[in-house]
Amino acid sequence: MPSAKKALHFMSSALVTATSVGVLGFCMSTQWAETTMECTTKGSSFSNGSAVVTLTLFEGNMNRILCPLFGGQDKFQVIPKLAQTTVVTPIVLHTLVVCLLALCLLFSACSILISLYNSVSNPYETYMGPIGIYVCSSLSACFSVVALVLFVVNVIVTSMAEDLVQL
Repeated sequence: MPSAKKALHFMSSALVTATSVGVLGFCMSTQWAETTMECTTKGSSFSNGSAVVTLTLFEGNMNRILCPLFGGQDKFQVIPKLAQTTVVTPIVLHTLVVCLLALCLLFSACSILISLYNSVSNPYETYMGPIGIYVCSSLSACFSVVALVLFVVNVIVTSMAEDLVQL
């Protein structure tokens, strides 16, 4: 039977990690970016409309107001729509962001499983102990930061929103 201190330590670790998984899951389902662009004809400085592109991780919404020819609202799946563009960089970066976030969830799940196993194991036996929890949790945190930076780079540096409006 594990000691109360050991069980409390590892159970609280599992609870905190489960809470962080819930926060990560919620953040993966919310709006990630919104871009507003003015549409102009070539060689003219006169704006004849605008387009607002709103992106979540897997779905997007495009609201065109007289851009490029007529207005309209369009819902789309992000990865298939990016695959229709001729530029490869935005789809590669977006797919990499999704894969990194999946790895975040995987390492968080490993951290929870290690914590739960250690909370009920023998008093003098631990599987990877606190080091395993630290490694899994820090990998999850690092991957989530890299995913956020890559998404921002993808939206700001590449012409992802402009390519989506033109389709």
